[in-house]
Amino acid sequence: MVFNTGAALLDAIVLAVVSREAEGTYGYRITQEVRQVIELSESTLYPVLRRLQKDANLEVYDREYAGRNRRYYKITAKGRETLTGYIQEWRLYSGKIEGILEGGMGYE
Repeated sequence: MVFNTGAALLDAIVLAVVSREAEGTYGYRITQEVRQVIELSESTLYPVLRRLQKDANLEVYDREYAGRNRRYYKITAKGRETLTGYIQEWRLYSGKIEGILEGGMGYE
């Protein structure tokens, strides 16, 4: 993709992916789902997850899987509020960009 993905958009995408699973999900699975829409390395994802956790948008817990601990990320109530705000902002922003690209007056 030729467009860069800024931090806010990446946060929104990760929150959206994590929010789909009531019990949370783990890093590798998040990476795989995000990669369906944008290019993302695990080395990029984990700082995003740590930042979202630090900001109380995600909570983290460990669960055993195949004899090892797997770290799970679960969206918090604050994270759901943050995601809702991102969705509203995205709708406004993408509508304006679409309007400009398609020749309309979407930037009003």
